[in-house]
Amino acid sequence: MTTDLRKRLVMHLKAARLFPEPGLALLAVSGGPDSVALLDLLVGLAAELKLELAVAHVDHGIAPDSDAVAQQVAQLAARYRLPFHLTALELGAGTSETRARRARYRALHRAQQETGARYLVTAHHADDQVETVLFRLLRGTGIAGLAGIPTRGPRGLVRPLLPFTRAELGAWLEQRNAELDEPLPVHRDPANEEERHDRSWLRRRLLPILRDRFGEEADRRLFDVARHASAERRAWAAALRTLSELEFRTSNGAVEVARAPLQRYDKMLSEALLRALAREVGCVLGPRRAARVLEFVRASSSGRVMQLGSGWEAELSFDRVRLVAAERGGAVLGSVACGTGSEGRVAWGAWELTWHSEAAGRTTRMSFSTWVTPGASTIRAACSGDRLVPLGGVGRRKVRRLLMEARVPFRDRDAYPVLVRNGNVLWVPGICRSRVAVPRLGEPAVRIDARTTRPD
Repeated sequence: MTTDLRKRLVMHLKAARLFPEPGLALLAVSGGPDSVALLDLLVGLAAELKLELAVAHVDHGIAPDSDAVAQQVAQLAARYRLPFHLTALELGAGTSETRARRARYRALHRAQQETGARYLVTAHHADDQVETVLFRLLRGTGIAGLAGIPTRGPRGLVRPLLPFTRAELGAWLEQRNAELDEPLPVHRDPANEEERHDRSWLRRRLLPILRDRFGEEADRRLFDVARHASAERRAWAAALRTLSELEFRTSNGAVEVARAPLQRYDKMLSEALLRALAREVGCVLGPRRAARVLEFVRASSSGRVMQLGSGWEAELSFDRVRLVAAERGGAVLGSVACGTGSEGRVAWGAWELTWHSEAAGRTTRMSFSTWVTPGASTIRAACSGDRLVPLGGVGRRKVRRLLMEARVPFRDRDAYPVLVRNGNVLWVPGICRSRVAVPRLGEPAVRIDARTTRPD
C-alpha cells in the first residue's frame, strides 16, 4: 500500500509538473493526519524531486490546546531534521472558518517570503475537493468557483494530494506507523467534528446521504462539475492572453490589462475578464463585486484606487487597470549605502543593486546598468525636490515627473530606487542617468546594476 501510494504520487507530480524547478518547499503542517502524511511522503521524495523542505505551522490562537499542537509539529519537524517556522496568531474562540483561513494563508505567505521558499505546499486532498464544490454550489458561487481547489495557486502555492482521498492518506499513515519504531504523532482537531461549521455539517450529514443514494457516483459527479468549471476558468485565462488589445501582463507581483477595451466591450464580457484577471493573482471577485469594479474602471480617473477586500486593490494607472496586493502600498523605505568597497550588494525594497570596480564602459541614459566615478552613494526614494540634468540633455528635470512619464504606477513611485551622491541625483535605473559623476570611457569606475527581485 505505501509503495503504491508513493509511486502514484510521483507519477502525478511529474505528469502535472508541480515542482518544475529545484528549490525550497515550505510545507504547511497543521498536525492533522493529512498534513502529517504530506510531510512524510515528501520527505521520502525530496531527493528525487530535487527539493529542500521546511515546515511551517500557524497557531491560530483559537483552541485552548493550540500551544501543545504547535510544539508537537515542531518536534515532528525536528524528527525529520527540517527547519521549522511558527506563526502565532490570536484570533480567539468563535472566529469564523473564512477569517481563520484568510489569516492562515497570510501567515503562510509571510513565512514563505521570510524563508525564501519557491513553493508553499498544502495537504488538500480529494475529499476536500468534493466538500468545496458542494459548499460553493450551495452558496450560489459562479461557474469559476465550482472549479473548486486548484492544483496550483499564486506565488508558488502547490497542492500535490488532490487526486488522493482522506482514506488513502489515513491508510498510508497506518502502514507507516506499523513500519516505524515510533509512530508519527497526529492531532485530530475536534472543531472538524462540530456541525456548527458548514463544512463539518456537509461532511458529517449531507455527503453521507448523497453517497448512500448515489454511491460512488456522488463524488464522481461533483468531480465532473469541478472539471467542467476548471475548463471554463482555463478558457478565460486564455482569453486574457489571446485578446491582444488587452495587453495582459504581470508586473512586480500585480496583474494588469489595458483599460480601453474594458470600457468598450459588452458589460458581461468585461466583468468576466475582470474576474479572470483577479484569479491570476488569487484575488476572488464575485459577480457583484466585478460589476462594481467595472463601474470604477469606466468612470474613475487615473491614480484612483478601489479596495477589493481580502488584501487586494484595483488601481487605475494611466490607461491600465491593475490588481495589486494592498500591503504593497504605503511602504516607507529608508536610505542605504551603495557603491562602497571594490564590490557589494544591497537589497532595497523589491530591488537588488550590485556593484564592482572596473574600467568605465559607455554610459547610456536609460539602462539598468551604469558606471559612476568612485565614491560612496546612497539609494533612496525620490523626494519632491529632486531634479537632475539628463545625460546628453539640457535643463533640469523633476525626478517624480520622469517616473510619471515612464509610467511607473503612482503607488510604486515611493518604492522606486534613486541613486544620489552629495545631494545630486546620479541615476534612476532604467529611466534616466544624470550627467553628474559620469566617468570617462576606460577610467577607473564603479559599475552598478539594478534589478527588481519581485517575481512577475
